[in-house]
Amino acid sequence: MGWLHTAKFLTTAPQLHFLPALDVPEIAFVGRSNAGKSTCINTLTQQKQLAFASKKPGRTQHINLFSLGKQGVMDAVLTDLPGYGYAAVPKQDKIRWQQVMANYLVSRENLMGIVLMCDPRHGMTELDEILLEVIRPRVEEGLKFLIVLTKSDKLTRTEAAKVLSITKLQAGGGDVMLFSAPKHQGIEEVAQLLYKWAHPEGKKEKATAAEPGAALNTAESPPQDGL
Repeated sequence: MGWLHTAKFLTTAPQLHFLPALDVPEIAFVGRSNAGKSTCINTLTQQKQLAFASKKPGRTQHINLFSLGKQGVMDAVLTDLPGYGYAAVPKQDKIRWQQVMANYLVSRENLMGIVLMCDPRHGMTELDEILLEVIRPRVEEGLKFLIVLTKSDKLTRTEAAKVLSITKLQAGGGDVMLFSAPKHQGIEEVAQLLYKWAHPEGKKEKATAAEPGAALNTAESPPQDGL
């Protein structure tokens, strides 16, 4: 848990080519707008406003990177990708965001894990399933992925067990966990899994000095809301 608490803003970019080339493991958080992605990130990192949570889902349009690592040494990066699928967003913006995310998920070299947020009351959407298809070739090559069923406190115990079972079948080999920020459910389990992803046994940990502003000039300003 303490490892995730070290998260600090690193840089933000509207397109993939603006991101810095990094040699540490990268874990990306993705999901439909209003699925609880920002709340999950802020809960895991114990920081109330690390990930921007807009009152109007779909407003955040940048890829935001956060460094992770104790004692000022970056050993992994957490990536917050724009939410997708919100109906109030113009169609051209939806298409652009989906292209940016697809390019990132397919081509980002140091990406080693994906966390997909899903509201269990609605289940896996068509866009969620498309995303899983996009990453399937990389999953077959070893990319890790986890489906986090957010807002699980909204379900009864029977409903939660049922949706967990169904989602595990849909995940096709990925991990699935129930998560609730208010009830503190799944926080430790998710944190431990992400740490294991970034620090696999038998491999020497690679660390990079996390010097403020050294990654990219785009790190000079915090994430922007909207264009």
